[in-house]
Amino acid sequence: MSAKYYAPTGGLPGQDQLLTDRAVFTDAYAVIPKGTMRDIVTSFLPHWDDTRLWVIARPMTGFAETFSQYIMEVGPGGGSDQPETDDGAEGVLFIVEGSATLSVNDEVHTLEPGGYAFLPPASGWTLRNTTNEMLRFHWIRKTYEPVAGIPYPEVIIANEKDIPPTMMAGTDDKWGTTRFVEPTDLRHDMHVTIVTFEPGGVIPFLETHVMEHGLYVLEGKAAYRLNADWVEVEAGDYMWLRAFCPQACYAGGPGRFRYLLYKDVNRHMGLRPLTQRS
Repeated sequence: MSAKYYAPTGGLPGQDQLLTDRAVFTDAYAVIPKGTMRDIVTSFLPHWDDTRLWVIARPMTGFAETFSQYIMEVGPGGGSDQPETDDGAEGVLFIVEGSATLSVNDEVHTLEPGGYAFLPPASGWTLRNTTNEMLRFHWIRKTYEPVAGIPYPEVIIANEKDIPPTMMAGTDDKWGTTRFVEPTDLRHDMHVTIVTFEPGGVIPFLETHVMEHGLYVLEGKAAYRLNADWVEVEAGDYMWLRAFCPQACYAGGPGRFRYLLYKDVNRHMGLRPLTQRS
């Protein structure tokens, strides 16, 4: 089955539309529906040409603190020769629409929909849209946490269609995860994966764990349990969870339910601010 990837396009509702929507921000989670991603809430970045973005997550004290996530929209000819201004930041790019020309380590890569790139700190990458079509992609950023005796991770370029999902045991192949990084690779302190549920698939218990999450729905719809609430989500919606927020899922169909997932992994729990750690 071919993959689908929802991407926002902006615009503005008509003056005759109801204000009612599903957006909610709580102490434990936030739901940012696709209908909130309009022209008037876009941002712009230094050194990016013909580009705008939706910021859908940022570190916030008392909420999720480890990462930021953008949906980037780059026009024909646009892009950046200095995209990342923080030498301590690692990044993941995931293409949902169009084609990106990514240059890193003196190599040029073309990333099509489903394309994934892991970019370690200070990798000096650049990105351009060399086509006549709009380019849209997710950019997830995190301050890398080095560990003595463990080398920095290397650049990874992949496409999800080339990676068979790992199916969860005991689920009759109804729940699987496409992994771009081996979970046991301790060089990595974050994972960005794609989770797929076939119709009828469930998370059959309330996951309650230390990892923070960003979940962007790429395809389909489902009922998602967040803390004490059941919410309905669909392609284009974003769920943002702080650590220990209980969560579960029921994918009722009729098609697959798939989302891009961020989580922080493989490090001790910080006992003081990251800027004070040696």
